[in-house]
Amino acid sequence: MSALGKVYLIGAGPGAQDLITLRGARLLAQADVVLHDALVTDEMLELCPQAEKILVGKRCGQLSTAQQFINKQMIDSAKKFPLVVRLKGGDPMMFGRADEELRALEEAGIEVEVVPGITTALAAAAATKQPLTKRGVARSVAFFTSSTAPEHSEHEAIPDTDTLVQYMGGREAIATAKRLLGQGRHPETPVVVIENCSRPDQHIRRLTIAALAQGLGAAHGPVLVMLGDAMQMRAHQYDADSALTTEAKPQQRRA
Repeated sequence: MSALGKVYLIGAGPGAQDLITLRGARLLAQADVVLHDALVTDEMLELCPQAEKILVGKRCGQLSTAQQFINKQMIDSAKKFPLVVRLKGGDPMMFGRADEELRALEEAGIEVEVVPGITTALAAAAATKQPLTKRGVARSVAFFTSSTAPEHSEHEAIPDTDTLVQYMGGREAIATAKRLLGQGRHPETPVVVIENCSRPDQHIRRLTIAALAQGLGAAHGPVLVMLGDAMQMRAHQYDADSALTTEAKPQQRRA
């Protein structure tokens, strides 16, 4: 019988400690070792004081061998500990390189289970009170990113849906906006940008695709960009959206 431990890929959610699932929090409290992303907050790691914590942060632009190192760390940990947690921001199955990690663990004969988390797009919709779908306005949503594996060229295609949600969209803001304008999107199409979603330093901006094409400036945390007519502010939407640091609110679309 194998003496290998079990690995759990757990979604930490967008950042706030109380947005992790109960199952995820329970497993964190039982973990022997936690290998966590760079974006996992210190507050979240307070849920596993008993565990050895290993930072395996992987940021955009780093060498592809970093993922191989993470895979090795998980496998080595499972050979030493009964319960290993790989703690990932958002949901493990959404832009979380879960395929690479699952394949590495399966090939090593290590039992693995995935515990879902709240992906940032859904947390951002909640934080901004902007549904991603709206009857008569938006019935399709696409989550996308321009980031690709280093060995692949940049993927420039943008999904053709009513509402677009771009992960890691800060640095790609200008290129994305220009492509959308080139595809015929209305310049005054509303855009909502959220930085550090659900965290104490959360920052929300409201603008248009035309304004997005001018860029967003320097960011101090993960940026999510939501675009489409569903992002139009409601007539009586609580305007202390200003309390959420709102900027450059789009005008109502002219007929």
